[in-house]
Amino acid sequence: MRELAIANRHPRLRLDRRALARALAHLDAHFRFTPADLPTLSPATKRRAKARPALVAPSARAIGHWSLVIGHSESSPALPAGELSVSFLTDPALAKLHADYLDDPTTTDVITFEGDESIGHAGDICVSVDTALAYSKKHDVPFAEELARYVIHGWLHLAGYDDLQPRKKRRMRAAEDRALKLLRAADLLPPFSLKPLARAKAAPRSVR
Repeated sequence: MRELAIANRHPRLRLDRRALARALAHLDAHFRFTPADLPTLSPATKRRAKARPALVAPSARAIGHWSLVIGHSESSPALPAGELSVSFLTDPALAKLHADYLDDPTTTDVITFEGDESIGHAGDICVSVDTALAYSKKHDVPFAEELARYVIHGWLHLAGYDDLQPRKKRRMRAAEDRALKLLRAADLLPPFSLKPLARAKAAPRSVR
């Protein structure tokens, strides 16, 4: 079982939490590492890839803000055991995290924080909705797919991938594409969308 905590901190994002939970559960249960991936993965991920835990039935337990529990199939989960946190933020909010924890005040798309399996925490994924929107407009890709890619990118970081070297970056990009294809095939891409921009109120006309 994995508890999932979702925080929507973006004023315009429309988020179907259950759809996101189903997508992440599907990745946990069905995503597969390829032989070409294995040399680039963290040692802990390699160990998890060899494990075959028994089937665990899902259950629900709510703590804090919005949360739920997602279950796994017989396959070993790619991520460490424990709660997974996913937060959707504005560019300024993510830039502040970037500055506070990585000493880099620039805007970025995704920041992940490793968890601690010993205390039941798989990690945190923080994504920028604004960056996904800007990229989708510039490169003419669907906004929902771009934002889903950011979530997948963070998920893959926690699963043991990294993109600090060209070879590893290529493997991670290929894994992102496989994960998106997996979700499309199961019709599980989360339907992210944006609320319309609020119209500015017209200034009242003066009466003479």
